[in-house]
Amino acid sequence: MKNLVVKLGAAAIAATVMATGAWAASAYPKNKPREQDWSFAGPFGMYDQAQLQRGLKIYAENCSACHALSRVNFRNLADLGYSDEQIKAFAANYEVEDGPDDFGDMFFRPATAADAFPSPFPNKEAARAANGGAYPPDLSLIAKARAPIRGFPAFVIDPFRNYAENGPDYIYSLLTGYKDEVPEDVSVPEGLWYNPYFASGTALAMAPPLFEGMHEFDDGTEATVSNMAKDVAAFLMWTAEPHMDERKQLGFRVMVFLLIFAALLYLSKKQVWARVEH
Repeated sequence: MKNLVVKLGAAAIAATVMATGAWAASAYPKNKPREQDWSFAGPFGMYDQAQLQRGLKIYAENCSACHALSRVNFRNLADLGYSDEQIKAFAANYEVEDGPDDFGDMFFRPATAADAFPSPFPNKEAARAANGGAYPPDLSLIAKARAPIRGFPAFVIDPFRNYAENGPDYIYSLLTGYKDEVPEDVSVPEGLWYNPYFASGTALAMAPPLFEGMHEFDDGTEATVSNMAKDVAAFLMWTAEPHMDERKQLGFRVMVFLLIFAALLYLSKKQVWARVEH
Protein backbone atom coordinates (compact mmCIF):
# COMPACT_ATOMS: atom_id res chain seq x y z
CA MET A 1 0.00 0.00 0.00
CA LYS A 2 2.82 2.35 0.89
CA ASN A 3 4.55 1.69 -2.42
CA LEU A 4 1.31 2.43 -4.25
CA VAL A 5 0.99 5.78 -2.48
CA VAL A 6 4.59 6.65 -3.35
CA LYS A 7 4.02 5.75 -7.00
CA LEU A 8 0.82 7.76 -7.15
CA GLY A 9 2.60 10.72 -5.55
CA ALA A 10 5.43 10.53 -8.04
CA ALA A 11 2.95 10.32 -10.89
CA ALA A 12 1.13 13.39 -9.59
CA ILE A 13 4.40 15.34 -9.35
CA ALA A 14 5.36 14.29 -12.88
CA ALA A 15 1.96 15.33 -14.18
CA THR A 16 2.31 18.70 -12.47
CA VAL A 17 5.76 19.24 -13.98
CA MET A 18 4.51 18.29 -17.44
CA ALA A 19 1.52 20.59 -17.13
CA THR A 20 3.73 23.46 -15.96
CA GLY A 21 6.12 22.83 -18.85
CA ALA A 22 3.27 22.76 -21.32
CA TRP A 23 1.92 26.03 -19.95
CA ALA A 24 5.38 27.63 -20.11
CA ALA A 25 5.86 26.48 -23.69
CA SER A 26 2.52 27.98 -24.67
CA ALA A 27 3.20 31.34 -22.98
CA TYR A 28 4.81 32.61 -26.20
CA PRO A 29 4.04 33.99 -28.64
CA LYS A 30 1.94 36.56 -26.78
CA ASN A 31 -0.17 37.06 -29.91
CA LYS A 32 -1.35 34.10 -31.97
CA PRO A 33 -0.17 34.02 -35.60
CA ARG A 34 -2.65 35.64 -37.98
CA GLU A 35 -4.11 33.23 -40.50
CA GLN A 36 -3.56 34.17 -44.14
CA ASP A 37 -4.92 32.95 -47.44
CA TRP A 38 -2.32 30.74 -49.14
CA SER A 39 -2.43 29.30 -52.64
CA PHE A 40 -1.09 26.00 -51.26
CA ALA A 41 -3.70 25.66 -48.51
CA GLY A 42 -6.13 22.76 -48.46
CA PRO A 43 -6.06 19.36 -50.16
CA PHE A 44 -6.05 20.85 -53.65
CA GLY A 45 -3.85 23.90 -53.01
CA MET A 46 -0.70 24.38 -55.09
CA TYR A 47 2.30 26.66 -54.91
CA ASP A 48 2.18 29.92 -56.84
CA GLN A 49 5.43 29.97 -58.85
CA ALA A 50 5.38 33.75 -59.25
CA GLN A 51 5.06 34.15 -55.50
CA LEU A 52 7.89 31.68 -54.88
CA GLN A 53 10.13 33.58 -57.30
CA ARG A 54 9.44 36.82 -55.46
CA GLY A 55 10.18 35.05 -52.17
CA LEU A 56 13.48 33.79 -53.54
CA LYS A 57 14.41 37.32 -54.58
CA ILE A 58 13.66 38.62 -51.08
CA TYR A 59 15.72 35.85 -49.49
CA ALA A 60 18.66 36.31 -51.88
CA GLU A 61 18.78 40.11 -51.58
CA ASN A 62 17.86 40.44 -47.93
CA CYS A 63 17.72 37.34 -45.73
CA SER A 64 20.80 35.53 -47.09
CA ALA A 65 23.11 38.08 -45.45
CA CYS A 66 22.45 36.36 -42.11
CA HIS A 67 20.46 33.17 -42.69
CA ALA A 68 21.62 29.98 -44.37
CA LEU A 69 19.54 27.77 -46.64
CA SER A 70 21.79 24.74 -46.48
CA ARG A 71 19.21 22.06 -47.35
CA VAL A 72 18.29 23.62 -50.69
CA ASN A 73 20.38 23.05 -53.80
CA PHE A 74 20.44 25.55 -56.63
CA ARG A 75 19.15 22.89 -59.04
CA ASN A 76 15.96 22.71 -56.95
CA LEU A 77 15.07 26.16 -58.31
CA ALA A 78 13.89 24.42 -61.46
CA ASP A 79 10.68 23.74 -59.50
CA LEU A 80 10.17 27.51 -59.39
CA GLY A 81 10.13 27.69 -63.18
CA TYR A 82 13.76 28.67 -63.82
CA SER A 83 15.70 27.25 -66.77
CA ASP A 84 19.08 25.52 -66.46
CA GLU A 85 20.84 28.59 -67.78
CA GLN A 86 19.08 30.88 -65.31
CA ILE A 87 19.98 28.54 -62.45
CA LYS A 88 23.63 28.43 -63.51
CA ALA A 89 23.77 32.22 -63.70
CA PHE A 90 22.07 32.57 -60.32
CA ALA A 91 24.37 30.04 -58.64
CA ALA A 92 27.45 31.79 -60.04
CA ASN A 93 26.66 34.77 -57.81
CA TYR A 94 27.66 32.67 -54.80
CA GLU A 95 30.98 31.21 -53.73
CA VAL A 96 31.40 27.84 -52.03
CA GLU A 97 34.40 26.32 -50.31
CA ASP A 98 35.97 23.37 -52.10
CA GLY A 99 39.09 21.32 -51.97
CA PRO A 100 41.63 20.39 -50.96
CA ASP A 101 43.65 21.23 -54.06
CA ASP A 102 46.90 19.60 -55.12
CA PHE A 103 48.68 21.43 -52.32
CA GLY A 104 46.22 20.37 -49.65
CA ASP A 105 44.60 23.79 -49.34
CA MET A 106 40.90 24.63 -49.37
CA PHE A 107 39.76 27.19 -51.90
CA PHE A 108 36.63 29.05 -52.99
CA ARG A 109 34.96 28.72 -56.38
CA PRO A 110 31.72 29.94 -57.98
CA ALA A 111 28.77 27.76 -57.01
CA THR A 112 27.18 25.40 -59.52
CA ALA A 113 23.66 24.02 -59.82
CA ALA A 114 24.72 20.95 -57.82
CA ASP A 115 25.76 23.03 -54.79
CA ALA A 116 23.56 24.00 -51.85
CA PHE A 117 23.04 27.61 -50.85
CA PRO A 118 26.19 28.48 -48.87
CA SER A 119 26.06 29.78 -45.31
CA PRO A 120 26.98 33.46 -44.89
CA PHE A 121 29.21 32.47 -41.94
CA PRO A 122 31.94 29.81 -41.67
CA ASN A 123 30.60 28.49 -38.34
CA LYS A 124 28.11 29.18 -35.54
CA GLU A 125 30.67 31.05 -33.46
CA ALA A 126 31.34 33.49 -36.30
CA ALA A 127 27.60 33.92 -36.81
CA ARG A 128 27.05 34.72 -33.12
CA ALA A 129 29.98 37.13 -33.08
CA ALA A 130 28.55 39.04 -36.04
CA ASN A 131 25.06 39.21 -34.56
CA GLY A 132 25.62 40.28 -30.98
CA GLY A 133 25.61 36.75 -29.61
CA ALA A 134 22.41 35.64 -31.39
CA TYR A 135 22.58 32.81 -33.89
CA PRO A 136 20.53 33.35 -37.08
CA PRO A 137 18.81 30.00 -37.71
CA ASP A 138 19.02 28.10 -40.97
CA LEU A 139 15.81 28.81 -42.87
CA SER A 140 15.58 25.58 -44.86
CA LEU A 141 13.00 23.98 -42.55
CA ILE A 142 11.93 27.03 -40.57
CA ALA A 143 8.33 26.88 -41.83
CA LYS A 144 7.99 23.45 -40.22
CA ALA A 145 10.16 24.09 -37.17
CA ARG A 146 8.41 27.33 -36.15
CA ALA A 147 4.78 26.38 -35.77
CA PRO A 148 3.49 27.48 -32.34
CA ILE A 149 1.05 25.20 -30.52
CA ARG A 150 -2.45 26.39 -31.36
CA GLY A 151 -4.13 24.98 -28.28
CA PHE A 152 -7.70 23.84 -27.75
CA PRO A 153 -9.97 23.68 -29.70
CA ALA A 154 -7.85 24.56 -32.75
CA PHE A 155 -5.70 21.42 -32.62
CA VAL A 156 -8.90 19.33 -32.68
CA ILE A 157 -10.49 21.25 -35.56
CA ASP A 158 -7.35 21.71 -37.70
CA PRO A 159 -7.16 18.11 -39.01
CA PHE A 160 -10.78 18.32 -40.22
CA ARG A 161 -10.22 21.61 -42.04
CA ASN A 162 -6.86 20.35 -43.35
CA TYR A 163 -5.02 23.29 -41.79
CA ALA A 164 -1.24 22.91 -42.13
CA GLU A 165 -0.18 26.53 -42.68
CA ASN A 166 0.75 27.38 -39.09
CA GLY A 167 4.42 27.83 -40.01
CA PRO A 168 3.87 30.32 -42.87
CA ASP A 169 1.26 32.14 -40.77
CA TYR A 170 3.84 32.44 -37.99
CA ILE A 171 6.58 33.72 -40.32
CA TYR A 172 4.23 36.28 -41.86
CA SER A 173 3.03 37.45 -38.45
CA LEU A 174 6.57 37.73 -37.11
CA LEU A 175 7.85 39.73 -40.08
CA THR A 176 4.92 42.15 -39.93
CA GLY A 177 4.48 42.16 -36.16
CA TYR A 178 7.23 44.47 -34.85
CA LYS A 179 5.87 47.08 -32.44
CA ASP A 180 7.39 50.44 -31.53
CA GLU A 181 5.30 50.76 -28.39
CA VAL A 182 6.23 48.28 -25.67
CA PRO A 183 3.58 47.38 -23.03
CA GLU A 184 4.37 48.41 -19.48
CA ASP A 185 4.46 44.82 -18.28
CA VAL A 186 7.08 43.82 -20.88
CA SER A 187 10.81 44.36 -20.46
CA VAL A 188 12.88 44.55 -23.64
CA PRO A 189 16.67 44.43 -23.18
CA GLU A 190 18.72 47.04 -24.96
CA GLY A 191 19.58 46.08 -28.52
CA LEU A 192 16.55 43.78 -28.93
CA TRP A 193 13.26 44.39 -30.73
CA TYR A 194 9.79 43.89 -29.32
CA ASN A 195 7.60 41.48 -31.29
CA PRO A 196 4.56 39.85 -29.64
CA TYR A 197 4.52 37.15 -32.34
CA PHE A 198 7.99 35.81 -31.46
CA ALA A 199 7.70 32.21 -30.29
CA SER A 200 10.69 32.26 -27.91
CA GLY A 201 10.03 35.41 -25.90
CA THR A 202 8.86 38.97 -26.29
CA ALA A 203 11.95 40.37 -28.02
CA LEU A 204 14.43 39.17 -30.61
CA ALA A 205 17.80 40.26 -31.93
CA MET A 206 16.67 40.56 -35.56
CA ALA A 207 15.71 44.11 -36.46
CA PRO A 208 12.66 44.60 -38.70
CA PRO A 209 13.97 43.18 -41.98
CA LEU A 210 11.35 44.50 -44.41
CA PHE A 211 10.59 48.07 -45.44
CA GLU A 212 8.18 49.50 -47.98
CA GLY A 213 9.59 49.57 -51.51
CA MET A 214 12.88 47.86 -50.69
CA HIS A 215 12.52 45.43 -53.63
CA GLU A 216 11.35 45.69 -57.23
CA PHE A 217 9.55 42.75 -58.79
CA ASP A 218 9.43 41.96 -62.49
CA ASP A 219 5.73 41.12 -62.39
CA GLY A 220 4.86 44.54 -60.96
CA THR A 221 3.78 43.30 -57.52
CA GLU A 222 3.82 46.17 -55.04
CA ALA A 223 6.63 45.81 -52.50
CA THR A 224 4.61 46.40 -49.35
CA VAL A 225 5.76 44.86 -46.09
CA SER A 226 2.69 42.63 -46.06
CA ASN A 227 3.22 41.42 -49.65
CA MET A 228 6.92 40.75 -49.13
CA ALA A 229 6.34 38.95 -45.83
CA LYS A 230 3.77 36.71 -47.47
CA ASP A 231 6.02 36.00 -50.46
CA VAL A 232 9.04 35.02 -48.38
CA ALA A 233 6.86 32.95 -46.01
CA ALA A 234 5.49 31.02 -49.00
CA PHE A 235 9.03 30.53 -50.32
CA LEU A 236 10.16 29.15 -46.96
CA MET A 237 7.20 26.79 -46.95
CA TRP A 238 8.44 25.51 -50.30
CA THR A 239 12.00 25.03 -48.99
CA ALA A 240 10.59 23.03 -46.08
CA GLU A 241 8.22 20.96 -48.24
CA PRO A 242 9.28 21.22 -51.90
CA HIS A 243 7.30 18.16 -53.05
CA MET A 244 3.95 19.18 -51.59
CA ASP A 245 2.33 19.67 -55.02
CA GLU A 246 3.35 16.19 -56.12
CA ARG A 247 2.21 14.70 -52.80
CA LYS A 248 -1.24 16.26 -53.13
CA GLN A 249 -1.59 15.18 -56.76
CA LEU A 250 -0.61 11.63 -55.85
CA GLY A 251 -3.00 11.65 -52.91
CA PHE A 252 -5.85 12.77 -55.19
CA ARG A 253 -5.09 9.95 -57.65
CA VAL A 254 -4.99 7.41 -54.82
CA MET A 255 -8.37 8.62 -53.49
CA VAL A 256 -9.92 8.35 -56.97
CA PHE A 257 -8.50 4.85 -57.35
CA LEU A 258 -9.85 3.80 -53.95
CA LEU A 259 -13.31 5.14 -54.78
CA ILE A 260 -13.36 3.27 -58.11
CA PHE A 261 -12.04 0.14 -56.40
CA ALA A 262 -14.70 0.38 -53.69
CA ALA A 263 -17.42 0.78 -56.34
CA LEU A 264 -16.16 -2.30 -58.21
CA LEU A 265 -16.10 -4.31 -54.98
CA TYR A 266 -19.66 -3.27 -54.20
CA LEU A 267 -20.91 -4.20 -57.69
CA SER A 268 -19.04 -7.51 -57.54
CA LYS A 269 -20.56 -8.26 -54.15
CA LYS A 270 -24.07 -7.57 -55.49
CA GLN A 271 -23.44 -9.75 -58.54
CA VAL A 272 -22.18 -12.68 -56.47
CA TRP A 273 -24.88 -12.55 -53.79
CA ALA A 274 -27.61 -12.10 -56.38
CA ARG A 275 -27.01 -15.76 -57.39
CA VAL A 276 -27.33 -17.07 -53.88
CA GLU A 277 -30.64 -18.88 -53.39
CA HIS A 278 -32.50 -17.90 -50.27
